[in-house]
Amino acid sequence: MKKIFSFLLVCTFSLTVYSQENEIVPIKFIQNGFVSLDYVSAKMTLNRFGNPEINMGLTGIHYNLLLNKSLYTGLGFYGAVNGERGGFFTLGVNLGIKKQITEKLFIDSGLHFGGGGGASTPDGGGAFILPHVNLGYQFKNFSTTLGYSYINFFDKGNITSTQFRLGIQIPLSYNYANFHNREKSFSVENLKETKWNQFSKRISLKLQMDNLSPYGDSQFTDFKSLKGKTIRLAGFEIASYLTNNWFVYFRADGAFHGIRGGYMDLFIGGGYKFYFNKNRTNILTKFAIGAGGGGGLDSGGGFLIYPDISIEQKLFDDIYLSINKGYLLNPNQHFTSSTLGFGLKYYVNQQGIKQKSNTFYSSAKFKGLEISFGQEMYFDAKRDKLNGVLIPTENLHQLALQLNLFITKNIYLAGHTSFANFGNAGAYAEGIVGFGYLTNTLLNNKVQIFAQVLAGAAGGGMISTGQGLIFKPSIGFNYRLNNKLSFKTSLGKVKARGGSLNSTSLNFGLNYRISFLTAN
Repeated sequence: MKKIFSFLLVCTFSLTVYSQENEIVPIKFIQNGFVSLDYVSAKMTLNRFGNPEINMGLTGIHYNLLLNKSLYTGLGFYGAVNGERGGFFTLGVNLGIKKQITEKLFIDSGLHFGGGGGASTPDGGGAFILPHVNLGYQFKNFSTTLGYSYINFFDKGNITSTQFRLGIQIPLSYNYANFHNREKSFSVENLKETKWNQFSKRISLKLQMDNLSPYGDSQFTDFKSLKGKTIRLAGFEIASYLTNNWFVYFRADGAFHGIRGGYMDLFIGGGYKFYFNKNRTNILTKFAIGAGGGGGLDSGGGFLIYPDISIEQKLFDDIYLSINKGYLLNPNQHFTSSTLGFGLKYYVNQQGIKQKSNTFYSSAKFKGLEISFGQEMYFDAKRDKLNGVLIPTENLHQLALQLNLFITKNIYLAGHTSFANFGNAGAYAEGIVGFGYLTNTLLNNKVQIFAQVLAGAAGGGMISTGQGLIFKPSIGFNYRLNNKLSFKTSLGKVKARGGSLNSTSLNFGLNYRISFLTAN
């Protein structure tokens, strides 16, 4: 009997040790990349009076992944900040190569393919190309570029121009683990002996709703006053903390009520956070610059500044309720509006387990992130009337970008934007949010089925979206290509509240899937 008991004890101990050894901490991978800001001044055609129109100044913000030492790819937005076309926006994909000439000098050449338009520009279906060749100089923490570029809205558009291109590139890399590690938890003690033992980086994600109240000389493009109007916006904000107080952020909004659908804005900025009540109540002062316009609103060349102050109150864990008050305006006061908004904010300590005070967090978990980029089509997308004449119905094609943050292993929150590139609606764009469900893997770990429901702001391109609110349910599947990439396709419905848009949608593209470490 003693021998049997001893044998069982040894087996139990061996299984316990084996189980502990196989609770493997995910491997930390490093993805090198860089943020790129650039500016081009595109020549425009003659206006309706036969006079030359001043150039349209476009500012771009991009994030590119380095595939090796030279080749890179990524995504980017452009928005009008100068000229007469405030409200012009695009989304596209980059492919380029950087080659060193000397230790400091390099050549940067590449191609940006995108879709978009707006502000009554001759953008056709919205599809365009923007190749470039630049000479760059590397400083210690950033690089600058100057070169030549060409832009062509080739799908029935009438914007073709060659121009100088000025840019700045800032290295920005991140750590990640494979996507299948999402929702795995580990004790900090186990992670202290791994490469995850490093300082964490704090970020925040916010879903927001803002109310714009224009005043002064603010008006529509048909010269009617905007006074008395309340424009309701929905959007999101992502902030990254450089220190415990200072942060930088990116923000995007779209109108869904108050004016014709189509208004959109994009901002980058910085701010300072004051802590009170043991970090339960905080005040944030912020200042941003960006581009905005559309929906019939006259924002001049599109350049906007946005000072803002907000107060946030902790609800539970890392979730805060935020209330903000600010001003949105052109420097020349062509458009001026007060703002009042509300939002839900989620703070994340990610990529490490160590705090700035050299103490450690108490727990750690990997969260899933999925970035989808592809082509989308709306069958028989209904149009509005132009000068009393109904525009013929045809299919609408657009480039679509979606970010999914997994709050459990299978449920995710989604943010989606898309810009028309074919179908005679270059000014059409969407900014919508929602949630979805992704099944566990099927068919030899290759296939996953998902369903999602999205809603938010959309408009432009004479697509019949009323004041801009749309609903967009869909169902589809992912087919795994490797640890990071999967093919995606889905079928769904898009319906506008207050407009005639009621179409079947088809989407296909690629998913980039990773997990990242969070600590508390």
